[in-house]
Amino acid sequence: MESKTRENIKRKRLQRKRIRRIRFLRFLVFVVIVGSLGGLIAFAGYHIYTLGSHVYQSYEAMYAGYEQRQQEKRGMLDARFDGYTNVLVLGVDDGADASMLAGQHADTIMLLSLENTTGKVRVVSIPRDTLVNIPGRASGQKLSAAFAYGGAPLTVQTVSALLGVSIHQYVTIDVRALTELVDLLGGIDLYVENDMDYQDPEAGLEIHLKKGYQHLDGDTAQKYLRYRSSELGDIGRVQRQQHFVKALYEQALKLDTLRKLPGIADLFQHRMSTSAEIFDSGHLANVLRHLNTAEPETFMLPGGSDGDAWIPDQQMLDTKIKELFPDSLSPAEEDKN
Repeated sequence: MESKTRENIKRKRLQRKRIRRIRFLRFLVFVVIVGSLGGLIAFAGYHIYTLGSHVYQSYEAMYAGYEQRQQEKRGMLDARFDGYTNVLVLGVDDGADASMLAGQHADTIMLLSLENTTGKVRVVSIPRDTLVNIPGRASGQKLSAAFAYGGAPLTVQTVSALLGVSIHQYVTIDVRALTELVDLLGGIDLYVENDMDYQDPEAGLEIHLKKGYQHLDGDTAQKYLRYRSSELGDIGRVQRQQHFVKALYEQALKLDTLRKLPGIADLFQHRMSTSAEIFDSGHLANVLRHLNTAEPETFMLPGGSDGDAWIPDQQMLDTKIKELFPDSLSPAEEDKN
């Protein structure tokens, strides 16, 4: 009896030792697993952090490069114009103009301003023969020469100084690209003010348009824009540019334009030059989405001709700019008003 009791005690002790060993092994396995997982998590976390840090640094470097390029193209921006998206549109052509500068010149110069909150569109037309001070050049030269000297960036800086307005982006378009754009939109409808008859064999230009309402395709539209009457000269061209912009804007807002967007996007990508980059796409898409259906407000740079150049009237210009960009007024100017 006593021997059985001892055996039972011994057996129970062995069982308890076995249970303790099993528990210890389980604990050991748990520690190993947790340690391994912790190591894996730490390893993965380190590499994820390293990768994320590398991506962030790459993105930061890309954005810094973008900001530097934009500053070189447009100069410093005034925060007072943050409520607008101002785009300088330049129509360029090959050849030399009266200034005898070689290369391309800007025949059409327009500031297209979009109010971000309301979608209102304003267009400021600037005669190409406007007398300006081009940065880094002798004072008192025609604005069209700025493009020959330094392309769109120098033209942007010159126009920005002339108007006292920040310019956020630019777009350059030549005659062929404009022709393709109008054809892509299905042509435009506008009123031709007078009979237009003009021939320039050397330039391969022949214009014959009748007075009255017309549906113009791309080729006819570019001829309408390039026509110069003896009465008004370049000022007549500016007026026609304003009529054209309104007609093009009306056509672009039609529902039928939606199915043509891929072709228009391809045209912008391959046939036009712009300062806009991928970092600007979100903002520009949002602005375009809120475009106002009202007809754009247009005006020409105030001034007068001296027979050769267009001389700006700075006082009238300052007044008009304040009317067009009321949000840009400083507190002191607002108090005066």
